[in-house]
Amino acid sequence: MRYRTRVTAPAALLGTAAVLSVASPALAAPETGTPGAETLGDAVFPSLGNDGYRVSAYHLDLAYDATTRLVDATATLSITPTQDLSRFSLDALGLEIHTVTVAGAAAAFEQTGEKLRITPAEPPAADIPVDVTVAYSADPRRTLAHTAWVPTPDGFAVCPQPDSAHTVFPCNDHPADKADFTFRVTVPAGLRGVASGALVGTEELGDGRTAYTYRSREPMATELVQITVGDYVIKDRSGPHGLPLRDVVPTARAAALEPALSLTPNLVSWIEQRLGAYPFETYGLLPCNNDASDAFDFTGLETQTLTLYKPNYLLQAESKIGSHMMHELVHSYFGNSVSPATWSDLWLNEGHADFYGLLYRYERGWTDSLGLVTMEARMKDTYARGDQWRRSSGPVASPNAANLFDSQRYLGGVLVLYALRQLVGESVFTSIERTFLERFRNSSATTDDYIAVASEVSGTDLSGFLRDWLYGTKTPRMPGHPDWTVTPVSSALRRPQTRPSSGYHDNSATL
Repeated sequence: MRYRTRVTAPAALLGTAAVLSVASPALAAPETGTPGAETLGDAVFPSLGNDGYRVSAYHLDLAYDATTRLVDATATLSITPTQDLSRFSLDALGLEIHTVTVAGAAAAFEQTGEKLRITPAEPPAADIPVDVTVAYSADPRRTLAHTAWVPTPDGFAVCPQPDSAHTVFPCNDHPADKADFTFRVTVPAGLRGVASGALVGTEELGDGRTAYTYRSREPMATELVQITVGDYVIKDRSGPHGLPLRDVVPTARAAALEPALSLTPNLVSWIEQRLGAYPFETYGLLPCNNDASDAFDFTGLETQTLTLYKPNYLLQAESKIGSHMMHELVHSYFGNSVSPATWSDLWLNEGHADFYGLLYRYERGWTDSLGLVTMEARMKDTYARGDQWRRSSGPVASPNAANLFDSQRYLGGVLVLYALRQLVGESVFTSIERTFLERFRNSSATTDDYIAVASEVSGTDLSGFLRDWLYGTKTPRMPGHPDWTVTPVSSALRRPQTRPSSGYHDNSATL
């Protein structure tokens, strides 16, 4: 894709206009087709996503101007309509949209709320793939209601989870609609552009700028995209079975961060013994150059093939970071390879990541945040809190936007998995895990899908058992531990953390 001329800071980009319309009379809505729905009806984020089509691929072409600190970009989406579309929408917030084309023809568009509403000159027909190209610009430092942009002194990174990828590029921003991704990141001399996936091309443009092209081998949810620009050194090493490992590290901090980066090969070996071969083409860490408390809402974020961290966190001793590094690596399996079909299924991500992260910790004899050194002790403590958490935070698989990332999805999810393993035994449990991952690899799965696999593999209908644990308002009895008791609900008991207005997410027991 050609490089578009960079822009200076436009007044419209800094404003807050609710609707921008550039529709011309010649592009009035056609008579044929029907509008696609402007939501996928997610219970947690009801306005997120769009219907009437599915995206098969994104090509994102971003150029960073170090002088203006702005991004000039083009997003090309390959979509397949599920109906004849007189109009359809993409999720978009904080982007200055310049032009939109559908099948190469100019289309009318308007921005309203967090939607980019597109009216094509000719309605795309059902089941026939078509390209949609959006030229736009963005300011990574713009203040928005929520944003994925993480500004750094020398560029940016992105932190899209759960609902902010569309502040970086127009998209169908829901994990149910995974797609292939290609990224072209153009940067001036002295900077490096990196994205999820593997580097497939480097082009010197002759004016001091370099374009780096990355491609994902497997499909990706929009919330897992990573694009970063900065003064980076790329540190390559080999993982198990020759797996390419690459870390993207601020040049000035590379030596200090090396002890943490060198832990990755052994982490991958450990999890492969339990869950099978690492599912992507590469893995590595991105300690982006921003340690500010409000830089982003996670200690680490599992952007696909390149986990985002705050650098200072990784400067600690192995016993302080190893468990959470495992947590983030496990997301390559639960959350990335198999994504949640709805945001109510988040416990599948976070419960599994904490489950294996804690196992890793206790195997090594590292004390957890409560001073405990065994999974059984931690689960007994968590079990006692069960009814209180169900009252204050809802059942494990019934979150809302305010409590989506609280302890109930993390430790509460671990407790469900522990109860299942207690019931079926470790061998059957491992088979359930591997079967689920293999069956839904490169796609999205629901809680019902996990229950169905557990029942099939165990040879027993586990739907009642698991539904009680996942949706019940009372904590069920723990198999194998008839002596464990649940503390009566009291307003004086400490509640699991909920998501405050800042969007803080760190409720993992592996921290």
